[in-house]
Amino acid sequence: MGNRLSKISTRTGDDGTTGLGDGSRVRKDDARIAAIGDVDELNSNIGVLLCETLPNDLRVALTAIQHDLFDLGGELCIPGHSMIADAHLAQLDSWLAEYNATLPPLREFILPAGTRAASLAHVCRTVCRRAERSIVALGAVDAINDAPRRYVNRLSDLLFVLARVLNRVDGGDDVLWRHDRSAQKDDAQSGE
Repeated sequence: MGNRLSKISTRTGDDGTTGLGDGSRVRKDDARIAAIGDVDELNSNIGVLLCETLPNDLRVALTAIQHDLFDLGGELCIPGHSMIADAHLAQLDSWLAEYNATLPPLREFILPAGTRAASLAHVCRTVCRRAERSIVALGAVDAINDAPRRYVNRLSDLLFVLARVLNRVDGGDDVLWRHDRSAQKDDAQSGE
């Protein structure tokens, strides 16, 4: 594993570069750093979601995911290193099956809305999709393992499902997209 920071203000990045876990230095706008940053931002957003009142089982799952994301960032930080394994993917698949089984089937698109906790889960989902795009972009220019890309793809699905679950925690529901809202607006204006 790379060096642990004992001093935060090193000034070594003043030249626009940063150190990777293997000791090499890259520009701060490198595709690898973009991917690491997006994974870090996702982890931080999950931390904000964890500030909400959540069912204990969701809290346990999200905390485990935060640890996985830290590992994923470590894997990206050390070229050639592997930290995300099939067991991590299997756990996401298990949670997906468990929580999806509690939800009614979707017949319409839903808006990223509802309760504050559900809305924060949707923010996490969108940041997760960005992290996935960054990991794919990194894989196009540098060799990386498949597991990080697969992990964030499945995690974004899980975050969508958890947002739906969180909208129901206190008896709420999904906020449906109304594709026919212009017709409803016309009806309201005509007095019907």
